[in-house]
Order: sequence, then C-alpha cells, then structure tokens
Amino acid sequence: MGIAEDIVIIVMSALVGGLIARTLKQPLILGYILAGIIVGPYTGGITISDINNIEKLAEIGIALLLFALGLEFSFRELKPVKTIALFGTPLQIILTMLCGFGIGQLFGWTWTSSVWFGALISLSSTMIILKTLENQGLMGTLSSRVMIGVLIIQDLAIVPMLIILPQLNNIQAGFSILLIAAAKAALFLLAIIFIGTKIIPRLMRHIANWNSRELFLIATTAIGLGIGYGTYIFGLSFAFGAFVAGILLSESDYGYQALSDIIPLRDVFSLLFFTSIGMLLDIRFLFAHWQMIALLVVLVMLGKALIFAVLSRAFGYRNVIPLAMGLGLSQVGEFSFILGRVGVGTKSISAEFYSLVLAMTIVTMLLTPFISGLTAPLYAFARRFIKPLKLKPLHFPKSGLKDHIVIAGGGRVGMHVANVLHHSGIPFVILEQNSRRSQEVKACRYPIIFGDATKGTILEAAALRKAKFLLITTPVAVVSLGIVAQAQKINPDIHIIARAEGIEQMKALYKKGVTYVVQPEFEASLEIINQTFLNLGIPAGQLKTFTEEARRELNSPLCI
Repeated sequence: MGIAEDIVIIVMSALVGGLIARTLKQPLILGYILAGIIVGPYTGGITISDINNIEKLAEIGIALLLFALGLEFSFRELKPVKTIALFGTPLQIILTMLCGFGIGQLFGWTWTSSVWFGALISLSSTMIILKTLENQGLMGTLSSRVMIGVLIIQDLAIVPMLIILPQLNNIQAGFSILLIAAAKAALFLLAIIFIGTKIIPRLMRHIANWNSRELFLIATTAIGLGIGYGTYIFGLSFAFGAFVAGILLSESDYGYQALSDIIPLRDVFSLLFFTSIGMLLDIRFLFAHWQMIALLVVLVMLGKALIFAVLSRAFGYRNVIPLAMGLGLSQVGEFSFILGRVGVGTKSISAEFYSLVLAMTIVTMLLTPFISGLTAPLYAFARRFIKPLKLKPLHFPKSGLKDHIVIAGGGRVGMHVANVLHHSGIPFVILEQNSRRSQEVKACRYPIIFGDATKGTILEAAALRKAKFLLITTPVAVVSLGIVAQAQKINPDIHIIARAEGIEQMKALYKKGVTYVVQPEFEASLEIINQTFLNLGIPAGQLKTFTEEARRELNSPLCI
C-alpha cells in the first residue's frame, strides 16, 4: 500500500498514544511524539516504510499550523499584557540567544552553530503550553495570559529568523544576500497584501454566497497552502507564506468561519507533524550521547527559566507569575523543528547537530507538563519564608471596620464588586499587594490595605474577626487556599465566597470549608440560558427553579 499503509500506521499509533496521554492527563502532542518514536525506523517492530514521504506531508501540517496561527492572531489578545509581550519577548529572545551562544562556545562549536543553537532554543512551545494550561485548569488566569502574549510574539519571531539565519553561512559575501532576501520578502508582502485586501475578500464573498461549506473549506485551504507555495517559489519559506495568508484572511469577514473549518484539518496534519518529530528521534543516538543531551536539557531549561522569571519580575509581575513563566516556558518549541529543518536544508547546520538539538527538544517537551505542575507546590513552599509586607491602610472610615466585607484581590473582579458595594452603601476593605492595582484602588478612594492576604497579619489588619464575609477574587488556586487557611484560623465562622477557574479548584476549596464557590464559565452559561428562556416566555418561577437545580447539580458532588 506504500504511503497509504504508513498513514494508517501513524494514525492508529497516534490514537493509542493520544489515549495514553489523555489517561495520564498529559497533552495529546506528547502521545503523538511517543507514537512516532515507536513506529519510527530506529525502534524495530512495526515501522514506517518511507519516512521521507511522511516528512513531506508533515510540511503541510506545519503550513496549516502557521495558517491557523495567523487566523487566530489578534492584537486584542496582546492588549492586557502588551508591555511584556511587545518589549519583553524580543529582549527574552536576545538574552536566550546569547545564552545559547555561550553554551555553544562552551562545547566548542563554531560561531554559526552557536548562533543557530541560540535561535533554536529561544522559542517555546505554544501547543505544549496551551494544552498543559488547559489540562491544569489554568486558562484565563493572569499567568496564562502573560504566557500566551509572550508565545504569540515568539511565534511571530520565527518569520524573520527563517529569512535571516540561512544567510549567516554567506556572511563573507557581506549583507547583499540578506538585503536581497529582505527585499524579496518586502516585495512579496506588498503583493500578498494587495491580493489579500482586494481579491481574496471578493472571492470569499462570492464562494460564501453559494452556501457550500465544502467549497468554502477547499477555498480556505487553497488560499493558505497556495500563498505558502507562492512564497516557496519566490525563494522564501512555505510556512511563512501560510502564516501571512492566515493574518490576511483573519481581517476579513470570513476569518472566524475559516478558522473553525480549518482546525480539524490542521489537527490531522499536525498529528503527522508531531509524529514525524518522534520518528526522527534516533534512540541509539540518544543513548550514545545521553550525557551531553542531559547536560544541554539542564542548561537550557535552567537558563530559560531564569530569563523568563527575571524578565516577568522586571516588568512588574509578582506572586506566582515569575515562577509559572519560568517553569512553563523553559522548554524548546515546535517551531524550532521548522527552523532546524531550514538550517539542514541550507547546509547551515549539520545533520548530527540537528539530531542533537532534536533529541534535546523532544526531552524538554516531554518534561514540560511535569515541571509546570511543580508551580503550585513550589510557590506554596516559598510563601512560608516570605516576610509579610508592610501594612499601609488607606481611606479607612473614622469609625473603624465592623460588619463589613473583606475583598481579597483588587483586580477587575474585585473592583467590580467594590463598585457595587460602594454604591449600595455596604462597608468593605480591599486587600491587594500588586502595586499597580493598589494604585487603581487608591485612585477610587476605596479602603485598602497594601499587603499579602495569605498572611494572618494582613487579615487581622482588615478586622476579619468583625467581618461578615470574605470574598476571594483571585483565580490562583494556591493563593485562594492559603487565604482560606489563614482566614479560618482568625475567624472560623466567617462566610467565604471564592472564585475558581476549574472543577478541581472548586473541589479543593469546598473541601477546605468555603461557603460558596463561583465558577465563571458555569455562571456565564447560566446567564445565557436565562436570557434565552426569558425571550421564550418561560415563567420566572420555572426559570429560578431550573437555575437552582443546575447549581445544586454542579455543587452537590463536590460538597463534603
């Protein structure tokens, strides 16, 4: 059967690998990579007959991956974390490249190989991180938004790298080749922007009017791969063109539909891409050079973790965020494989060097879910040794605090609650240790204590013994649990309402005795149902009964 047989073997093995990964609560990508290792040419047993053909199909997966990334790209996502994303990420890439260059020189590599190594390790894995955060129930937290913002800019950085790095082996010819490549890219971009703004929208509108989803999918795929192929003919990267096509199509009225249609196709071809990565791993090479690979893994992950942690701290992020970024983004990403293949194809790096980087990258990917999972316990351990912050009570009522509400967290949720309480005449105090957010609270002249709500001294200063309620607005599970533990020591009868980002966090909070846990996604779904029922004319009493039953069903299996 030839290539058809190979595809069947890959899909079946990837299914098994995906099921194992899901059972172990790990990203599916790790299962695909392991499946590729098993059916690869270096492990015996059931083996792919022609890995070269699979690699060619995997190139389509790479193009579709970048095409979908272009469709998903939105500057709105960068807005809340734009400072660290737009300024911190380029600085991180430069620092990581310098770190990689230093590692290369330590091992006695040539300067070009050292530069390539620095570039290869500067990128982190968008797909591994997204799947890991999703599995951990941390999507939507501040740390996840910061990481995603950084990853978006990192993914964009692959484009200039694909253009510039292959020219390093011709540096003796001066910058003329680099300038020609940059001119080609600029000329191509101008042509594509014209096509994307003038021709593609009209074409997609014409196709959409036929109401054929099949034809719409074919047109979307043809645009992404066709423009990618055009860049390849033009002497640039196939994947680069697909990414540009995605950005252009995302600006049209049909971007969301194109993304929803292309995602299943992208996932299937991405399966081939990540499985082919596993097939490229030579187990014999891994065991023969395990000491060097292990040393590289340690140096790279420690170096990147330190760079991310220090940068996030320098850009004003505190609490768990530096630790979460350091542990979460310390791996090497999937786009490094794309860059590495370009390096081998242009003879900028050797095949053996690529095998070394490949093995190191796969190991860092496999370790990421486990290392990232250490964030909460390490942060909880570290907090035992953090000295309480100096108390700075501001705007307290002259009569003092009594029968009031304590709000732990002055972020967006905390401020919304404070605004309602203020207009309702209900006394409250906000606890916040982030200097930027505390300035916003002070600007509203709300009662505030600048300090860490997990510390007993801060809760004592907020007169928790006299309070009616404690509202915990932070989405960070380990912080919420720390606040609950301290609050119950001071006032065992206090009613606590907390926020949770996932079911596991809800369970943990209920086990600790929290009175009520709010799960934002669940509450949003209830509100959508409420509005639907109201417009259908369903009586308010019946609507209230349904809402209460839904909340009871969600909470009943969690309560102790």
